[in-house]
Amino acid sequence: MKRLLYISTARSILHASELDDLLLKAREANSRVGITGLLIVGGRRFLQVLEGADEAIAATYERIRHDPRHFALVKLHDKEVGSRAFGSWAMGFEQVVDAAGSVSGSLEEQVNALVTPISDPTLRAYFTGFAKTHAAN
Repeated sequence: MKRLLYISTARSILHASELDDLLLKAREANSRVGITGLLIVGGRRFLQVLEGADEAIAATYERIRHDPRHFALVKLHDKEVGSRAFGSWAMGFEQVVDAAGSVSGSLEEQVNALVTPISDPTLRAYFTGFAKTHAAN
């Protein structure tokens, strides 16, 4: 099994409805080929980890690489792993919304809560560092 982590830049900031559509399509596509992972968005930057069979990861990354909505993809982590860190996650990042419809908690707080169970300290550090850097975006 492979784990691939990359960062990219969107050509423009995606609105909430565009992000929802992107996540829905990613979850459906990833579910079909057994990929799990996490996608974090901070302003125009995306940080995503994909886990699954080598062939499925390679094909998915190629599809993402050719998506015209973003550019400057950089692989940060690409290795064989024995088990999934995101085994029960189809894909995505759900913002916590309060009763008034406002996002509850900062990006940094939300990401910290999501990645706390991850045992790989390097992988956890990529996500918490990204959230800290992009919290104001």
